Amino acid sequence: MSLRGYSLRLYKANQEADSALMGVQLGRYCMSKDIPVVQIAGKFNVSRMTIYQWFTGAAKPSKARAEKIKSLLEKACFSA
Repeated sequence: MSLRGYSLRLYKANQEADSALMGVQLGRYCMSKDIPVVQIAGKFNVSRMTIYQWFTGAAKPSKARAEKIKSLLEKACFSA
C-alpha cells in the first residue's frame, strides 16, 4: 500500500481506531485511494486538522457530516 501524503503514524492510528466510526471509515477509504486530506477538508468545509482527528477517531464529525460521509462511502462502494 502506498502512503503518499499520509504518515505511517497516521496510518497506524487509523488502523487501531474503532472501525465503526464514520471518520475512521472515511480515513481508510481516502488512504486506500490516495485522496489528499486537503481535498476532503474542502469537501466538508473543515480544517485538515479536523480531518486528521476524524481519521484517527480522536473526534467525530457532526451528525450532518457523518451522514454526508456515509452517503459518499456508499456511492464509492457501489461505483467500484
